Amino acid sequence: MPDSHQLLLFIAAGWLLNLTPGPDVLCIVRHALRGGARAGILAGLGVTAGCFVHIAAAAVGVGALLATSAAAFNVLKWVGAAYLAYTGLRLLLARAPASPLAQRAPAAPPMALRRVFVDGFWTNVLNPKVALFFLAFVPQFIAPGTTDAARVFVLLGVLFNLNAIPVNVGWALAAAWMARRASVQRGLAWLDRAAGILFIGFGLRLAWADGPAAQR
Repeated sequence: MPDSHQLLLFIAAGWLLNLTPGPDVLCIVRHALRGGARAGILAGLGVTAGCFVHIAAAAVGVGALLATSAAAFNVLKWVGAAYLAYTGLRLLLARAPASPLAQRAPAAPPMALRRVFVDGFWTNVLNPKVALFFLAFVPQFIAPGTTDAARVFVLLGVLFNLNAIPVNVGWALAAAWMARRASVQRGLAWLDRAAGILFIGFGLRLAWADGPAAQR
């Protein structure tokens, strides 16, 4: 494992990176605005579960395959772009609630909450850039000549992922607090439209992302 200084640097960098808005953050905020803090936190836990998939994939070599195979990267890229675009279109075409103020303390049924978790999960899993990020970021904190580097990689990946949970919870709580404001409640339909446009934008950005061969 890295020494204490490198480990603290790794944790701080991870927090800063997780504070950067992207599809995962947008997913958490959107669900928290519509379903409250519980929904936002569940979406964040779905994102965390998705990150564990990327960590496990990197450990068995799938991440390395994505980093070297343009075909594998493109397959996941187009599936992920399609999912983001579908989510955006669904938000754009969603009907506005009849009484926005009734959304202040939503009580989502268990099935709906499971869908929230699954949405966060797939938003993360279907983004090949997350796999490439782990392959590019984590090895910088593994000292050359480290014995059992694969184990250290997994441990650092798990640490990065667990450190992201408080940040994701923070996004969810902040969005849920905003949703209690009447002005935000009146604008929820417009927020859905804005989120839809952003998701489509993220999907297009992912669709136009360069493959591993072009990034060398």
